[in-house]
Amino acid sequence: MSTAADLERALAELVESARADLRPGEREELAKALRAAAASLAGDATAAKSPGTTGPARFEIVGESPALRSMLALVDRIAATDVPVLIRGETGSGKEGVARRLHTSGPRAAGPFLAIDCGAIAPTLIESELFGHVRGSFTGADRDRPGHFVSADGGTLLLDEVGELPLDLQPKLLRVLQEGEVRPVGGSASKKVDVRVLAATNRDLERCCREGTFRQDLYYRLAVVEVVVPPLRDRLEDLPLLAEHLLARIAAEGGSRAAGSPPPRLSSAALERLAAHAWPGNVRELENALRRAAAMWRPSGPDDELGPEDFEDALAGRGR
Repeated sequence: MSTAADLERALAELVESARADLRPGEREELAKALRAAAASLAGDATAAKSPGTTGPARFEIVGESPALRSMLALVDRIAATDVPVLIRGETGSGKEGVARRLHTSGPRAAGPFLAIDCGAIAPTLIESELFGHVRGSFTGADRDRPGHFVSADGGTLLLDEVGELPLDLQPKLLRVLQEGEVRPVGGSASKKVDVRVLAATNRDLERCCREGTFRQDLYYRLAVVEVVVPPLRDRLEDLPLLAEHLLARIAAEGGSRAAGSPPPRLSSAALERLAAHAWPGNVRELENALRRAAAMWRPSGPDDELGPEDFEDALAGRGR
């Protein structure tokens, strides 16, 4: 169990298993205490916040560019609502960060935030992951298990890469969205759930609808509001601030020199080299390049800076 989402889901399952033995007020207090424990364990409770950032450190949105400000203005405008939102953007552009901002800025902020990568789970298992299963419903189902919808009750569920959902599962998801209740695999009874559903994709779902790989009615249900995350190449003015933020986090995690050392700085020539790159992998690629450069960096003095030569290996053969 290595991520905040893993911890939060496990703790949500614990609350659900104890639900029958607790009064409503006690359940709320237990849930609040467990979420605080999850945040502390994941290192989120002490995550530094600054203007233009949001969420756990890994998912903070950093930048002041017009493209980013325009997107965040829309995000903040709809955060207080409960409408489904489709977040579109290229791989690595920060779609989960947008989803977390929608969650933490809205009325469900005290509830759980769970994310499921629809493209990373075998088609035979994703129904159970989403809706849960009852004991004996299939080989290996040795106990009842709530799915993500039940675990996210009272909070937000992000369906990441929703375009990868198997076609035969899509009508079941549509039914849950319409009726607000889930039926676990192998079960005969449905359970009411109160979940805000966000979806993210790097695919053109309208085209998928035309090609018959994604249901149009499900698309319309998920895309009440669409948020488009700008690629890094369209907000290069954010590079200095974003790189500084990422380098500080990398240093705090022990990814450069000795623990507790100040983060490395970028020379103006290094920034020019980074700005000349196309960044097909967006913020995730930038973080990877900075991690590599910071790990390999051997400064000769306290005033040394990372130069363009420190990024040649990481950027060789990529972008322009």
